[in-house]
Amino acid sequence: MIFDRLKRFSIVLEGAERDSPAAFSPGQAVSGRVVLELAAAARLGALRLRAMGAARVHWTESRSAGSSTAYTQSYSDQVEFLSHRDTLMAPPDNGEATVLQAGRHEFPFTFQLPETLATSFEGKHGSVRYWVKAKLHRPWSTVKKAKKEFTVIEPIDINTPALLAPQAGAKEKLARAWYCNRGQVSVTAKIDRKGYTPGEVIPIFAEIDNCTSRAVVPKAAIIQTQTFIARGTKKQKKAVVTSITGDPIPAGKREVWHGRALKIPPVGPSILQCRIIQVEYSLKVCVDIPGTSKLLLELPLVIGTIPLHPFGSRTSSVSSQYSVNLDWLSPIPEQLEAPPEYSAVVSSPEAEQSLAPPCRSELGDILEGPFFAYIQEFRFRPPPLYSEVDPNPASDSIRPRCMTC
Repeated sequence: MIFDRLKRFSIVLEGAERDSPAAFSPGQAVSGRVVLELAAAARLGALRLRAMGAARVHWTESRSAGSSTAYTQSYSDQVEFLSHRDTLMAPPDNGEATVLQAGRHEFPFTFQLPETLATSFEGKHGSVRYWVKAKLHRPWSTVKKAKKEFTVIEPIDINTPALLAPQAGAKEKLARAWYCNRGQVSVTAKIDRKGYTPGEVIPIFAEIDNCTSRAVVPKAAIIQTQTFIARGTKKQKKAVVTSITGDPIPAGKREVWHGRALKIPPVGPSILQCRIIQVEYSLKVCVDIPGTSKLLLELPLVIGTIPLHPFGSRTSSVSSQYSVNLDWLSPIPEQLEAPPEYSAVVSSPEAEQSLAPPCRSELGDILEGPFFAYIQEFRFRPPPLYSEVDPNPASDSIRPRCMTC
């Protein structure tokens, strides 16, 4: 039987590590091979390959129609990004099977990814997945299948004017309790830019005025919002990525944050161009006010894949030639960097606990995925080029001009 003769049937992608999936960028060529190992000679039919990529969403909602009638409404949609077919081994023209001898046989393949693809993603109500599937047809036997998934990372360059623009906002709230006015709380906040990459530190500049009669507590957090769209209906899932807590502000006092540090943990990049799945981030500065709801100020963020250029700008030619650093997917530790001052990050034992990333039980499946551990290498900006030697010295052959002539 063919089952006794077929020892191995698998797909190997170039660039894939043993414990991590292969990763590619839109427009890149994907190469690999289908490996077939036989213990003895066997008669085989066609060997076909298919590459697929799609975004899918699905969720259900319970609805009631009256006091005793209830039903479940289902929402689903799909967007196809990639569809490629190839025949690696075709049967002879006479319709007979192909006989392969015992041993290892490899069938190479390659195909081009489209220029526009969404980043791979796994969420509670949807996903963006890419895979390669091989089918081996055999006479008088079932079709043997092999499947290999791979990751696609859409490059997001934060060195663009829109993502380098500072973000700022202001908000105020009147604290009331039992119809009594207890004063007003106001907050203004600013960050240097809109775009960041995982591993960077966001310096937060804020002023919190507490004009109430009770102490308030300021906090800051990075929020991830997953939006799933189907049949004109949206389903959102939000989670706290990381947060910090400031010192309590006494009544009638003001607190100023001079670049309070908030480090971005390993998270997946933003997904903004997919029709049915969007992943967005924001920085929320909130103030806990006793006896009333929180005061919230939200600043938009974009988590990119191409880090900030050392000099803060980059030419279009350099940007167009940049390729995504696929080393993010390997399980290596973060590069060493000088940590911020302890007093700038932790101001109390309670605040120290808030710096720990949220536990998996708190986030559920919202941030889970096989490849969302991207930490871009982070280095401090190098000093500007400087030289005490004149790069354009005066030539000795030039006669100095007389100033009295």
